Amino acid sequence: MVLSIIAAAAAPGCALLAYLYLKDRYDPEPVNLVLRMFLCGALAVFPLMVLQRSFVLGFGENHFLFSFVYSSGMEEAVKWLILYVIIYKHVAFDEPYDGIVYAAAVSLGYATVENIIYALVNYSTFSQIMMRALLPVSGHALFAVFMGYYLGKAKFEPATAKKTLALSFLLPVLYHGMFDYILIDYDSRWVWLIGPFMLFLWGRSLWKIKNANSASPLRVTLDDEYKLPV
Repeated sequence: MVLSIIAAAAAPGCALLAYLYLKDRYDPEPVNLVLRMFLCGALAVFPLMVLQRSFVLGFGENHFLFSFVYSSGMEEAVKWLILYVIIYKHVAFDEPYDGIVYAAAVSLGYATVENIIYALVNYSTFSQIMMRALLPVSGHALFAVFMGYYLGKAKFEPATAKKTLALSFLLPVLYHGMFDYILIDYDSRWVWLIGPFMLFLWGRSLWKIKNANSASPLRVTLDDEYKLPV
C-alpha cells in the first residue's frame, strides 16, 4: 500500500521531467547531471519545510505572506541558487533550452518529494494524488520553465543578462505566489480562477519552450545536416 502511494505520488513529477527533457531538440543534456539536479531539488524539501514552519510560527499565518514569501519566495530562491551556483556556468549548459531542463529537474525533484510526503501524511486517495499532479506538481514544472527560459536568455544574451537574471527569479516567485494565494484565499471560488490561470501558464510555457529551442546555436547546423536533398 505504502509503495503504491509513493509510486503514484512520484509518477507525475517524473513524467513531466521526461516530457521536458525530450523536448530538447538539438543536444539532450547528460542524464546523470539532470538526475543530480533532481536530487538537489529533492534534498531541499526538508530544510525548507523547517524554515517555512519557523516563519509561520514567528510571524503568523497571513495568507499573502505565506503565498508570496514563505512558500514561493523561499522555494524559488533556493531553486534559483542551486541552478546559478551549480549549472549556470557549467560546460553542459550550452544552449538556451538547457536552462529549462535543469530548472525543471530541480523544481520537479522538490515537487516530487513534497508530493510523496503529502500523500503519505494525508493517506491520499488516487483521485487526490491526480489532483495534485494537475495542480501543484505541474505548477512547479511551469514555474521552472519561466526560470530556466530566462536563465538561458541571460547566459546567451549577455547584453541583457542583468534584466533576464532578475526575471528568472521574479517571474517564478510572482506566478507561484499567485497560484498559492488563489488556492489558499479564495475558498470554494478557487476552482473558477485556477483553471484559466493554469491555461495561461501552460500557453506561455509552451511558447517559451518553442522559442528556447529556436534560439539554439546548434539549430542551423543540425537542421542543415539532416535536411534531405531536393
